[in-house]
Order: sequence, then structure tokens, then C-alpha cells
Amino acid sequence: MPDAMTPHPTTPSAAPLIQMRDIVKIYPMGATEVHALRGITLNILQNDYVAIMGPSGSGKSTLMNIIGCLDTPTRGTYLLNGQNVSNLTDDELAHIRNQEIGFVFQTFNLLPRITCLQNVELPLIYAGVKRKERQERARKTLELVGLADRLHHRPNELSGGQRQRVAIARALVNEPAILLADEPTGNLDTQTGKEIMHLFETLYRQGNTLIVVTHEPEIAQYARRIVRLRDGQIESDEPVDHPTLAHLSVTPS
Repeated sequence: MPDAMTPHPTTPSAAPLIQMRDIVKIYPMGATEVHALRGITLNILQNDYVAIMGPSGSGKSTLMNIIGCLDTPTRGTYLLNGQNVSNLTDDELAHIRNQEIGFVFQTFNLLPRITCLQNVELPLIYAGVKRKERQERARKTLELVGLADRLHHRPNELSGGQRQRVAIARALVNEPAILLADEPTGNLDTQTGKEIMHLFETLYRQGNTLIVVTHEPEIAQYARRIVRLRDGQIESDEPVDHPTLAHLSVTPS
């Protein structure tokens, strides 16, 4: 595993991993309409690390849902890995969610009655991977996030930070194109939140593409780029010029 503090290699990129053009999302509300997104145009490259920010009602949750193929745009074009996902069927969207996108949620969303290993295996079960292979892949992914000694523990036997690590392992086990995290430190104390962001930094430096939706400026500063939304439009899209990595030197619990 590369050290989180070593310089990140720059790799020439082909077409953007995500290409959004004039994305509009309108929700009918009785006799009125809510315009959640008003013409979003956004490119995200492979091995990008993007934070999406904005006040309540800015459209960041809607944008996250469309990026994650949990919702479809009313108008506009969304290409993921060169595939137009704007008009796919529900079954096709479900396949993309399982194969291309790893989700990390604020509330962990782990099944409480099964072990960490079994929780991480779930996406592989849906993908039809045979038992021996999926157990091995789940084990290796839990080792990657520092939980080699917690394979057979259940979620209620873990700390909040450890549960989020299980959720991250579950998101990574299918080797998705994108890791999409929604307020990943929202239910964690400050120190544990730093540990999770340290893990994200390591994943980024290993070549993963990360998109983090957050309302916390200090969490957004871990990214390499911040996209700010307001009233369903992109207000700014700026690089984080000098990410401060000193605060990443945290020993995981």
C-alpha cells in the first residue's frame, strides 16, 4: 500500500470518467414544479478527488443521486465511463450502481445481524461471484481498510469509525469506478472523522476516484477540487491549491 504522504503520481487521462452536459432535474409538486438542478455541466476525471458543497436546497443531494444513478435527469446528458446513463432502464441503472459506483453513507447502512465479512460480501453476492472468491475478496478489502482483526465481528461490536470502515470496504469490494460518499463523517467524532479522511486520502493516492458530498468546509479541504452549488447551478468549481496533509498523520483505531 502506498504511503499516504508520498507524492501522488500524475497519470495522463483519456476522456473524463463523468461527463455531464446541461443536466436539469424538475420534480412535479402538484400544480407546481421544483427545479432542483438548472443546467449542470460538469466533468470529473479518473482519479479526481472532488468535494460537492452547497447550502440546503442547493441541489447537491439531487446531483449526488444522479451521479450515483439513483435518479435520472429530466433533461441533459450524463456519460459515465463513456456510457450514456441518462435514459437507462431501472435494471440497467441497478447494474451500474453495483458494478461502477461504491456508496458510503453517513449512517453506515450495515446489516446488524451478520458479520463484517458478510456485510462486505453483499455486493459480490448480487454480482453472482462464487462463495470462495467473494470471501477472499471481502477479506482482502477489509485488510485494506485496517480491519483484518474484525472479520467476524458484528457491527454492534465495533466503534463508529470501524463501522464506517466496513462500509467503505463494502463500497470498494467490487472495484468500482467511483467512490461516492455522502457526509461520510457526519455521525463521527472529530478524531474518528480525521481517521476516515486519512483513509480516503490513501485510497485517492492508490488511484481511486472520490466524490464527497459534505456541508463541512474542513472535510471539503481534504479534496483536490471543490464544486459549490447554489440554487441548482454551479456557483464555483475550484482546485484546492495547497491541501494541508499534516493533519492526516493519524493512527487509525
